[in-house]
Amino acid sequence: MVIAAISLFINGFGVYMTIQANIGAGPWDVLNLGLSKTLGILYGTASVAVSYAILGIDIVLREPIGIAMFIDAFVVGKSVDFFNKINIIPKCDSLAAGIPVMLIGLVIMAYTQFTYMSAALGCGPRDTLLVALAKRAKEIPIGVISIALLGLATLVGWLLGGPVGIGTLICAFATGPIMQFAFTTVKFDATRVHHQHLAESVKVFIDKKAA
Repeated sequence: MVIAAISLFINGFGVYMTIQANIGAGPWDVLNLGLSKTLGILYGTASVAVSYAILGIDIVLREPIGIAMFIDAFVVGKSVDFFNKINIIPKCDSLAAGIPVMLIGLVIMAYTQFTYMSAALGCGPRDTLLVALAKRAKEIPIGVISIALLGLATLVGWLLGGPVGIGTLICAFATGPIMQFAFTTVKFDATRVHHQHLAESVKVFIDKKAA
């Protein structure tokens, strides 16, 4: 849990960098920022609300739930709020400055995704939703479902006033390859990870307490 929490906190710094690049946010961040702007709430509060809403859908769809999913839903968004508060990186004022900042943010997110997944306590709510939808629409490739999901998040976020730009396209199309590169450099195969379900995690706590 500590590994997952630290990884997700640093992952939040990567997300923060992609936002500070100021050239358009990633699809889910367009939605979070749109909600933040419309409702007058912090980015992290919007992110937590969206994440727990998706987590609720995952539960309704009877997908495997891990304890790290709850950590993910809270830590990433609030860590972005923390970095916003201390203003560690100012918003970029040009495309030339924004693209490198965004790419560095995506690299940080990719490597922290590796350490987070290595904790084997469950995938994130959004990834779980993607898998759930893919299982129920077997005739549709998962890549198409992913594009549709990201497109919907972007559209709703844009309608709410979220920032869409070249950075949105970079996040949509570069995140996967960068993650694959990161996983390859550390020789990590995500498909071989057996994630501990929530019931198993609870049992571990009970057993430790009894001991």
